[in-house]
Amino acid sequence: MVADKKYEVVVSSQTQYVAEQSDEQNGRYVFAYTMTIRNTGSIPAQLISRRWIITDGRNQVQEVRGLGVVGAQPLLKPGESFEYTSGTAIATPVGTMRGSYQMVAEDGTQFDAERERHSRFEQEDPQSGAHVAILSRNNG
Repeated sequence: MVADKKYEVVVSSQTQYVAEQSDEQNGRYVFAYTMTIRNTGSIPAQLISRRWIITDGRNQVQEVRGLGVVGAQPLLKPGESFEYTSGTAIATPVGTMRGSYQMVAEDGTQFDAERERHSRFEQEDPQSGAHVAILSRNNG
């Protein structure tokens, strides 16, 4: 018999290069990311805060911390999801993002919902016009 997973939240993401907000000649590459947070557990849980580590191609690190996301601290019942879009600017045309959300279940249990994959930002290829929306790999 499979054990009941009370505290389980799945996080997925998609990234997109935002050429119209970027300034490549001055080393500013803007990327949008859409995050989907889905409660796959058996108990309601609320997103309280977030922590993301964004690293550019020169290993310059930005840490993003804060309460909620886009002004919200959504309460997700089992099976519900919350999606939002945000963005970041880095100094190189490639970079990575990893991190987690801090959650509190309805019974008061605190747990982290980590992004299972490493998200990679890449600028579109100026020669071919091909756009790389997201490249991911397992962290482990």
